[in-house]
Amino acid sequence: MYYVKIVMMILGGMGTLLIGMRMLSDNLTKLAHAKLKNLLGKTARNRFACVGMGAAVTVIAQNSGFTTVMVVGLVNAGIMSLFQATAMIMGANIGTTLAAWLIALGSSAGAGLSFTIFFLAFASIGAFVTIFAKSDKIKTLGNALAGFGLLFVGLSVMSGALSFEPGSSEYNAIFEFFKGLNTPFAPIIFLLVGIAVTALIQSSTAVNTIVITMAAAGLFSGMGGNTLFFIVIGSNIGTCVTALLSSMGANANAKRAALIHFMFNFFGAVLFMIIMLSWKGFAETLIVPAFPGNTEFQITLFHTLFNVICTALFLPFINLFVKLSNFVVRGEKKKKPDEAEKAIIAELDERLLRSPSVALEHLYQGTGKLLTYAMDTLTGSFEAFLEKDVSAKEKVLEQNTHLASVNRSMVEYLVKLSATDLVIEEEKTVSNLHYVLNDIMRLGALADNVTKYTSHYVNDDLVFSDEFLDSTKEMYEKIKRLYALSLETFLNKDHSGLKEVDELEDEIDRDRRRLGAAHIERLNEGKCQPQNSNVYINLVGNLERAADHITFIAHSIENK
Repeated sequence: MYYVKIVMMILGGMGTLLIGMRMLSDNLTKLAHAKLKNLLGKTARNRFACVGMGAAVTVIAQNSGFTTVMVVGLVNAGIMSLFQATAMIMGANIGTTLAAWLIALGSSAGAGLSFTIFFLAFASIGAFVTIFAKSDKIKTLGNALAGFGLLFVGLSVMSGALSFEPGSSEYNAIFEFFKGLNTPFAPIIFLLVGIAVTALIQSSTAVNTIVITMAAAGLFSGMGGNTLFFIVIGSNIGTCVTALLSSMGANANAKRAALIHFMFNFFGAVLFMIIMLSWKGFAETLIVPAFPGNTEFQITLFHTLFNVICTALFLPFINLFVKLSNFVVRGEKKKKPDEAEKAIIAELDERLLRSPSVALEHLYQGTGKLLTYAMDTLTGSFEAFLEKDVSAKEKVLEQNTHLASVNRSMVEYLVKLSATDLVIEEEKTVSNLHYVLNDIMRLGALADNVTKYTSHYVNDDLVFSDEFLDSTKEMYEKIKRLYALSLETFLNKDHSGLKEVDELEDEIDRDRRRLGAAHIERLNEGKCQPQNSNVYINLVGNLERAADHITFIAHSIENK
């Protein structure tokens, strides 16, 4: 029963720690979403700047897995090059060492009751802030504070479960177990344990926390030499599983980014294994003197040295990593992407959902591209009417099929985005984008209507005056100006452009009424064929409706 209690305390402490890490990571990411967007989307070619960005994002998010998965997603989206991705992945490995130092500090200080009470206060204050605060930003800050507190509370619970009295039967049993592992095969065993456990829980920080906690309890005091550090090496390889899994189903470049992450950690692990197996005094010479008698800080120092040294060694060879990944992951043979596929843009990537603000911004920009595609479809349809080109109907039908497919994908992505943690303004934007996508689809439907009028124009041998054709051309030129202005207003969220949008839309409305009245006058004077009326009135009416939908899209920025 005693051992069941210990196991339950360890599992409970680990669960609390993981929840705390997740809360801290998610809410810090949310608070810093603008910075993350700028850092992750930057296109600098400076490898040192990219390493710094990777480290900074990981420090902000407190999760190297987040950074790596985001990098894979952005490479898949075509926003980031493999060169940038490689440097940022190296930086992420350095950034994650901060968490290990915090854990080591907490573990070292956590023997006393006051430590636990101190961090319980963090968790409770954060909880009360979240409950009573009215501002979304303050609530997010409260959640981050609560997560920070829970992280160390979980650590304290685990430490308490493993704090056996030296000389007790439990301590001696565990001590003898690890001492018995200290065989010539111990490095391989510890390496495999580090890989397996990290791959299972998908957090190298959590694995290092467990190791540091056990070290603080003195359970590894019989190991000696370099053996214990092989768990840290294994955890660095195991953490690659998250990125490798995230790249499944992605494009070739995203798979290459995940492969580069694996190669970086794997080659580093091989290098350190060779050094440590060959140089038995590695730890005693470089690690132990820095923190004599403090195993948890020795583990943390080794973790930091491993990542910093690997980055320093491999940074000059980024291009070699890129070439090697290109050789291993061959380019996918695909047909040339059509305009609809370009309109979708690869931002519709579930990896980006881990940072909802970033995902929303890319989706927003993609919506603008989809509007352009729909407008091109309508323009092609109208120009075909002027040229009496009935063959354009097939192209418009094909474009609308792509448009519908893209729309479905974007709506599905919006639904997934709605399930994430968004601030109120972002929730309003998501809601408005549903209406925007519907307005874009209506432009495609209106383009289809125009092709039908073209068929009547040709098949019924209708004749329209130059005056009518010139008037509709002028009206459509205004619609194109309205589209350009509305797109700029929408993408830049520039409220100052709405007045000009409304004025231009009002002018198009007046054109529709004027053209209708002129047509009736010509009918009464016998200057126009009655059979033209259906096509004439419906064409002008459909163009005016297109202007309405374009105007609605511009006004979507009001976030009502």
